[in-house]
Amino acid sequence: MTITAALVLFAVIWFMTLLVVLPIRIKTQGDLGDIVPGTHAGAPEVHHMKKKLWITTGISVVLWAIIAGIIISGVISVRDFDWLNQLEPRQ
Repeated sequence: MTITAALVLFAVIWFMTLLVVLPIRIKTQGDLGDIVPGTHAGAPEVHHMKKKLWITTGISVVLWAIIAGIIISGVISVRDFDWLNQLEPRQ
């Protein structure tokens, strides 16, 4: 795995994890009963963004280490996903 591939893998894992973590424990304006005129009741009032970014980074590092370890060890390779037999045979 090249350095670029490792960074891209980490970025993809980080953003996917962020999208899972963002809606956790969010408090909306509708929940708190303090809706600002002109905004939606579902708009976040308390979002804890800094804490969520740290949680996302921690989870992403662990997931990246596991996935990168599997890729580097060769347990799973690109050939495992060649369901249409388009790659050249191994020699």
